Amino acid sequence: MDINFNKNEDHNKLLLSELKRRLAKVKLGGGKSRIEKQHAQGKMTAHERVDYLLDDASKTIEIGAFVGDGMYKEHGGCPSGGVIVKIGYIKGKQCIVVANDATVKAGAWFPITAKKNLRAQEIAIENKLPIIYLVDSAGVYLPLQDEIFPDKEHFGRIFRNNAKMSSMGITQISAVMGSCVAGGAYLPIMSDEALIVDKTASIFLAGSYLVKAAIGESIDNETLGGATTHCEISGVTDYKSKDDAHALDTIKNIMSKIGGFEKAGYNRITPKKPKKDPKDIYGILPKSRSDQYDMIEIIKRLVDDSEFEQYKEGYGKTILTGYARIDGWAVGIVANHRKVVKTTKGEMQFGGVIYSDSADKATRFIANCNQKKIPLVFLQDVTGFMVGSKSEHGGIIKDGAKMVNAVSNSVVPKFTIIIGNSYGAGNYAMCGKAYDPRLIVAWPSAELAVMSGNSAAKVLLQIEKASLKKKGEEITPEKEAELYDKIKNRYDNQVSPYYAASRLWTDAIIDPLDTRKWISMGIDAANHAPIETPFNLGVIQV
Repeated sequence: MDINFNKNEDHNKLLLSELKRRLAKVKLGGGKSRIEKQHAQGKMTAHERVDYLLDDASKTIEIGAFVGDGMYKEHGGCPSGGVIVKIGYIKGKQCIVVANDATVKAGAWFPITAKKNLRAQEIAIENKLPIIYLVDSAGVYLPLQDEIFPDKEHFGRIFRNNAKMSSMGITQISAVMGSCVAGGAYLPIMSDEALIVDKTASIFLAGSYLVKAAIGESIDNETLGGATTHCEISGVTDYKSKDDAHALDTIKNIMSKIGGFEKAGYNRITPKKPKKDPKDIYGILPKSRSDQYDMIEIIKRLVDDSEFEQYKEGYGKTILTGYARIDGWAVGIVANHRKVVKTTKGEMQFGGVIYSDSADKATRFIANCNQKKIPLVFLQDVTGFMVGSKSEHGGIIKDGAKMVNAVSNSVVPKFTIIIGNSYGAGNYAMCGKAYDPRLIVAWPSAELAVMSGNSAAKVLLQIEKASLKKKGEEITPEKEAELYDKIKNRYDNQVSPYYAASRLWTDAIIDPLDTRKWISMGIDAANHAPIETPFNLGVIQV
């Protein structure tokens, strides 16, 4: 191993250590004292409920663990958006579980909470996965009600989705394990089956204080909307559980009896581990986002038996396309090559940049995968499309548009892994969040932005200098350096993978060694939903 490998390895393992530290912190939710309070009430925490319900913790993936990270500081924060979302298996059946975290503002819904819940439902709808709701929420967080209540992608969309999923035949099961108030009360009752835990859970449109204020009636919450009321008087709920574990065991029993599903039919054979050690990724991936490296070596550490069959290997070399298997599943891989390459005409092309020929190749390959019903995996480390007169005259906009068209209209499931750079229109062409990947995750080394921190800082610095000069201010070299550092520091914070994950631009930040599991479980989920729409590129300029 060379010295650069060792330096890269040290750097990437430090990033991984930081990831694990941050994950441990957000897993505490509202903090240890609130966890202890939850236990004193005879209740499990949201994480404990989800882990108890799922078959095997090692065969789960968590969506949006960093949602809300660094946001709402003036309101005390909102770790994980106050809700836990995991994909896993219950009695061998894959499903998605959504659990309110009552240690975070009593499970109240912040704007980002609604976004995360809608993402969970989107995954269930796209993949026709059963969805389990573990409800323990005080409802909308009132100080921010104007940002969560009335719009299309706000709180009310949850119940609309409940109805849509029901009409699609997607199984929905709810367990009320704490508060369930106001409009939120509709969620469990719009599910196929609803459970309620005795003494610790309640459902009502308005609590006892509001009832007293509204109509003058004096009544306690248990009589108003407890388990006995809804299981024996109103008939709102279907099962009465003595405690959290009993409710979760009941859900397991229900899931164990659900019938099979029509499969999409994606090709899978017996999985094989990569021949090349996946841990080498830490040493291959460079410390600097501007350094070159061989993406093929990364791919060989992600795919079964380290076998990657390249498509158009000698053409459009700044994008790698080819077939492989991941955990037995057949996949088509579209990856940004990060090495400077030479064309057949002897011209040099920069790694990580999309040129006309590479866009053309990717477009054709994506069409082929759709024709053959092969899921697509995008490995992003892209700085954007090539610029300049030669590229413009060669039709880079036209060729880029063809690639974006193919990605947009692809009907096979797409999965996006942001390994390094994800800048500008390169993010779009390589299936960024706006292009409906079934799952999109980032490695700790990822950066997402319109352009790199250095480039953006230089552009913004010129704008700032021009503005100050108009005001008659003198720009000394020291002042210029100070301005540059200030702009770059602010911008660097925004390109961080944690900034993106907190806003759900990505579903997770993951250890590179977990990439195979995420893709495999993602295709397993997609296999629940047969393709219903034929692939059609529409109108493109050839």
